[in-house]
Amino acid sequence: MAGWLDGPVLNVLQKGLDASGMRQQVLSNNVANIDTPKFKRSDVDFQAVLGAVLGEKGGVLPLKLTSPKHMRSLAAGDGSGVVTDQSTSLRNDGNNVDVDREMAYVAENGLYYNSLTNAISSQLGLLRTVLK
Repeated sequence: MAGWLDGPVLNVLQKGLDASGMRQQVLSNNVANIDTPKFKRSDVDFQAVLGAVLGEKGGVLPLKLTSPKHMRSLAAGDGSGVVTDQSTSLRNDGNNVDVDREMAYVAENGLYYNSLTNAISSQLGLLRTVLK
C-alpha cells in the first residue's frame, strides 16, 4: 500500500514543489541583496531543474521533433538550474535587481506552488476515495 504514494504523478508534483522552493530561495536572495553593489540577480531554469531531478541526460528534458520546422532545444547552463543575469545593470553600482519585478516573480511562484499543492491534494483525495 505504501507504493501508491510513490506513483509517477506524485513524484513529478513533489519535484515541482522542490523546484518551486528552490526558486523561492533564489528570489528571496535577490530581494535581500537589492542594495548590494555589483550584485546580479539570479533565477531558476525550471526545465533544467525538473530534468535533473527526473534523471534526464544533461538535465534537459528532450523535445520530440515531428516536423523540421520545430524549434530545437536550447543548451543547458551549468546544470544546477540557477541562472545569473550578467548582461544587465539597472544602477551605476552594477546591481540589476528590480524590486517590483522580483516581487511579481515571488507572487507568480506562490501561485505555482499553490497549484501544485492543490494537484497533490486532488491526487491524495483520489487515493482516499479508492480506499473507502
